[in-house]
Amino acid sequence: MASPGQKVVLITGCSSGIGLRMAVMLANDEQKRYHVIATMRDLKRKDKLVEAAGDAYGKTLSLAVLDVCNDDSVKQCINGIKDRHVDVLINNAGIGLVGPLESIPIEEMKKVFETNFFGVIRMIKEVMPDMKKRKGGHIIVVSSVMGLQGVVFNDVYAASKFAMEGFCESLAVQLLKFNVTLSLIEPGPVHTEFEAKMIQDVKQKEYPGTDPDTVHYFKNVYLPSSVDIFETLGQTPDDIARCTKKVIEASSPRFRNLTNPLYTPIVALKYADETGGLSVHAFYHMLFNLGPLMHVSMTAMKYLTCGCLRSRTVSPN
Repeated sequence: MASPGQKVVLITGCSSGIGLRMAVMLANDEQKRYHVIATMRDLKRKDKLVEAAGDAYGKTLSLAVLDVCNDDSVKQCINGIKDRHVDVLINNAGIGLVGPLESIPIEEMKKVFETNFFGVIRMIKEVMPDMKKRKGGHIIVVSSVMGLQGVVFNDVYAASKFAMEGFCESLAVQLLKFNVTLSLIEPGPVHTEFEAKMIQDVKQKEYPGTDPDTVHYFKNVYLPSSVDIFETLGQTPDDIARCTKKVIEASSPRFRNLTNPLYTPIVALKYADETGGLSVHAFYHMLFNLGPLMHVSMTAMKYLTCGCLRSRTVSPN
């Protein structure tokens, strides 16, 4: 239970990665300004979080079961909070999907949207009415730079994030009238177990229904380039957690928060040409013409920057 003056922060998807680090960072706030309710589908996966939280567990950090894909689970979780009072909702739970479109079953695509899009909407629908009544609250959605710029072979994942960006753009206008703030956190590549496992899995998969050329481009051009980009430009979950904490603490939180400034030019490229051709052809040349050189250039950048670029984040102020 939160102490007087503490903000109640509910975070989804806290068993690992970004959600875990957000929960730990906020729960260990030196001024003890937050009581964090860290949620996950299966509490059997709580050990890493509990260990990382240390003394904060049971004091400024509590756990709750929550499946964002289940209406009853969402309602039960919120009903279990005193007075259903949530000051800050952080929608972090999400799943990825990468690969040639021809080989991805429609059911897998639906699962991505069920978690990344409808899961967020379930959470917002459950807490938003109380926030509007209180004339206060902060809703944070962990989106992605892929919600602003699509990336080859990430068609469905990018679509789920584009959908969420449009949803939030629309909802943010209404919420302002009720003094409720909505913010998007938009990371680029992030080093997590989730990403590492996904890349390893897709390397070993077969892709029935996909032509040999496309499989070759995916496995031998896209994946090596993707690994290089993650290793060189990827941020850590702590980087994203720090940015999120700054957004919560900002006097006037920004709506969009790109966590990695290196991706600002990529997003700008899209809006520099209203026909869309500039960004499409730029990505084409990067993958298919510069792909073989990607490893060399990324390796050079990694050593030249000495890791400095990986730690930079955009200030929400």
